[in-house]
Amino acid sequence: MNVTETSHTEAKLLNFKKPTMRHTATSEHFLNRELGILAFNRRVLAQAADEAVPLLERLRFLTIVSSNLDEFFEIRVAGLKEQIKFKVRDAGPDGRGPAEVHALVTAEARNLVAEQYKLLNEVLLPALEKAGIRFPRRADWTGAQRQWVRDYFFREVLPVLTPLGLDPAHPFPRVFNKSLNFAVELEGKDAFGRSSGAAIVQAPRALPRVIRLPVKPGSGEYEFVFLSSVLHDHVGELFSGMHVLGCYQFRVTRNSDLFVDEEEVKDMRIALQGELLQRHFGAAVRLEVADNCSERMTEFLLQQFGLEPEDLYRVEGPVNLYRMREVPDQVDLPALKFPAFQPGLPAPLEKSGDIFEIMSRQDILLHHPYQSFTPVINFIRAAAVDPQVIAIKQTVYRTGTDSELMEILIDAARRGKEVTVVVELMARFDEEVNLNWATRLEAVGAHVVYGVVGHKTHAKMALIVRREEGADGVRSLKRYVHVATGNYHPRTARLYTDFGLMTCNEDMCADVNDIFKQLTGLGRAGKLRHVWQSPFTLHKRVVAAIRNEARLAAEGKPARVIAKMNALLEPQIIEELYAASQAGVKIDLIVRGVCALRPGIPGLSENIRVRSIIGRFLEHSRIFCFRNDGADDVWLSSADWMDRNFFRRIELCFPVLDAALKRRVLREGLLPYLEDNSQSWEMDAQGVYLRNRPRRGRLRSAQDELLFTLATPT
Repeated sequence: MNVTETSHTEAKLLNFKKPTMRHTATSEHFLNRELGILAFNRRVLAQAADEAVPLLERLRFLTIVSSNLDEFFEIRVAGLKEQIKFKVRDAGPDGRGPAEVHALVTAEARNLVAEQYKLLNEVLLPALEKAGIRFPRRADWTGAQRQWVRDYFFREVLPVLTPLGLDPAHPFPRVFNKSLNFAVELEGKDAFGRSSGAAIVQAPRALPRVIRLPVKPGSGEYEFVFLSSVLHDHVGELFSGMHVLGCYQFRVTRNSDLFVDEEEVKDMRIALQGELLQRHFGAAVRLEVADNCSERMTEFLLQQFGLEPEDLYRVEGPVNLYRMREVPDQVDLPALKFPAFQPGLPAPLEKSGDIFEIMSRQDILLHHPYQSFTPVINFIRAAAVDPQVIAIKQTVYRTGTDSELMEILIDAARRGKEVTVVVELMARFDEEVNLNWATRLEAVGAHVVYGVVGHKTHAKMALIVRREEGADGVRSLKRYVHVATGNYHPRTARLYTDFGLMTCNEDMCADVNDIFKQLTGLGRAGKLRHVWQSPFTLHKRVVAAIRNEARLAAEGKPARVIAKMNALLEPQIIEELYAASQAGVKIDLIVRGVCALRPGIPGLSENIRVRSIIGRFLEHSRIFCFRNDGADDVWLSSADWMDRNFFRRIELCFPVLDAALKRRVLREGLLPYLEDNSQSWEMDAQGVYLRNRPRRGRLRSAQDELLFTLATPT
């Protein structure tokens, strides 16, 4: 829908009668969310199996799957188990209840983990060994290696270990979420005559899980040993005079979803601090053990954690593959990694100049990681030191432990600027980091606000207020904004694809200012000029835009929707897309992760195509394009098409108004992905993804082409 249309026209579209549907969407037309998440991880695992991907990057993809599965069990599986525990039988849009979903998820997760370890042991480790990167087993250590490991154990490991014997005076210890532990079976009596037969050894988190062994200088070879192997080989040193019958790695995954009663809480910060202390010890949801763990010990561990046999995962290798992510960073073999590159700059910023002067002349579009995140940092830095800037406002969702941007904001506050930071305390797994930044900001006099209770602040926006002299010599206030699809996180800006827009458009700046007023003060939401905002207008505006395409198609006009996002789950949006498809609208959906819509069903969704791109960079940008009778309205957003983004978060969806920049978004953010036949996966009507391969012609990779176009190899 064109951004200048009147509210009367919008009302007409919102009330527009859907085309007569030949098929009505039922539960059979929705795919399951949890199974969709596992399907996404199967596509990531395929990258680890792809011989066209550099070898060390394949190992990195393998570790990403482990990290993703950890969060999946901590949040999604934990939620299912809670629902089963409290006998919740409500079915999701796909018609399945919690118990059925849990059974399906358990079977699929078990298959995925088995494939992951098979790929590691049978493919990646042998290939790495051929490339000079070895992980020798204990039985294969040379005499020199064995002596080095022994010295390392006594010097670095033993002093920080605390073996815990199990007897009536020493009950089973509290085991941290996802920590590395060892269950030890013993025989004999200790100095006090005790013979419990079992002990637990917890590996301190300060110890590296993968340790590089010394090799001959200049050999170009790399050898690593796991901390688990070091401890296994010397566990007898912890139990003097006793006989070790077995030593087994294990790891427990716990429910990590924080609960804060938003109706009762008086101070969100204090309430959250209390919850964070308990996150490490939530209810257990998964137990991982080494494949050599005895049945007796396995049953004992399951009993201690209150788990069932279905919650057990036996693995042939380290119980935490994510720890192997450290290996590629320790290996200096560029040929086994993705080629390095230097992010580019948009044309207006190629020559140095005053950022405010440049923005006064034109909008600036940044496409990360192909283009540098540095202009965003420089924008905030310039504001911090510019005597004409009087106020800086910014949202923080994820920013990292060593954020240069946060340090700049702290410096700006010290310099006397009016600094306001909206910190989202409930950003999952970043809560503690955000609390720390909030404390430091408050200490220097910045205004720190924690958003709106019950609604996560997920919008990405920064506002600068500057006093300037106009052509008439009169000084007045002028605003500049940066809005984006991704977080203010310089590290992820090198790994995630995102768009950012820098503008001083008066209406856009006024909209952002109004949203900051909502977050920091009180009052009813006013009508915004350009921006669509959750939880107030985004959902109904997206519905209206889809219905507008259906109306145009029903009138015999060309109609099209292209939308790129991380997830598509919201039922009404899916139903609107089905209706638009039946009206004849051509719909292309680029959904990186989980998608509950089924494409290609005759009479329902035959005009809808769903594809997923999995490549070097994590596809993170949200882009929505509606043809709108040739206007090609383009929107960038922080929001996916999910219930939480529409109704339980504060999100922005902003238009690209400049015609040249609009063409850039289409040319860089959407169209290449529709032509990708290298890293794209097509979903069929059953929800199965098939990888696209070129039948004829050249190989097309959207990410590679954008790197070639926008960045410089180094």
